[in-house]
Amino acid sequence: MKADHILVPDGHWTDHEDHILLTPPSVFSFEHTLGYLERSSNECMFHVENKAIYKLIPIEDSQVLVQITKAEDNLLKIRFLGDVPPEALERAAAIHYVWEWFDLGTNLEPFYQIAEHDSLLGSVVQQFRGLRIVGIPDLFEALCWGILGQQINLAFAYTLKRRVVETFGQSANWNGQPYWIFPTPEAIAKLTVADLTPLQLTSKKAEYLIGVAKLISEGQLSKEMLLQLKDPKAIEKQLVQIRGIGPWTANYVLMRCLKAPSAFPIEDVGLHNAVKQLMGLPNKPSLEKLKQLSAPWGDWKAYATFYLWRTIY
Repeated sequence: MKADHILVPDGHWTDHEDHILLTPPSVFSFEHTLGYLERSSNECMFHVENKAIYKLIPIEDSQVLVQITKAEDNLLKIRFLGDVPPEALERAAAIHYVWEWFDLGTNLEPFYQIAEHDSLLGSVVQQFRGLRIVGIPDLFEALCWGILGQQINLAFAYTLKRRVVETFGQSANWNGQPYWIFPTPEAIAKLTVADLTPLQLTSKKAEYLIGVAKLISEGQLSKEMLLQLKDPKAIEKQLVQIRGIGPWTANYVLMRCLKAPSAFPIEDVGLHNAVKQLMGLPNKPSLEKLKQLSAPWGDWKAYATFYLWRTIY
């Protein structure tokens, strides 16, 4: 990750020798963020313990291990773990990563104004107020997670991700606990399908991962290229041209990585189950019904989806 990848407004952090205090927006709940991050005990990209988040952050050719906790006045304390305090570049990159990971640059008030008057979202936003879309800042990781999760349940998707990460990723150890970085596109691009199928990936998914890895490692695809398109529909159109990337995966990446509030994975099973449960429907809603329900959400369909997911995940 590059330190200039996302801009954090001036005055939103103070630098100390072994930690940084980051000031999030007033509408932010660290507790709800923790709740979301703790939803799977099989997560391998971060570790949550005693209301603290531990994360190994990749920074270009380096990495930094941080502990994130809530400090006084709703501040976020990013503590650097290890014997040697990181240099300025690494510190800046850590700030940028956390800011983007927790989507702290988005003004949620327009979403809440819509949601509070919506029969489906009204109670949900009250329950999870301050929750933001917890992102996946790295494009390759987001694309891989989307591919791995296709047509399987969430629990098995976590298992596949762990196997891929622990087989081909890098790690650092601290206090006897390993912390992992997602495999690089260069590492996956060198593999064959036969390298991945023993992990219980289908041949197709193995081909898709390797294909995406090659595009990124060869410079044909990057987060910056996609963001330059600006229009989410144009980005979706480009993504679905990639083998293995359909509308669901494209919109998932738009939500979790590219921060497009209008992204809408309308075919998502979790979304259907959440709507069914909240509305007390005998069956999952049809796509036409979802289009009707989501029409008032405007360009906030990604946030509506994320909050609805939170009611069941």
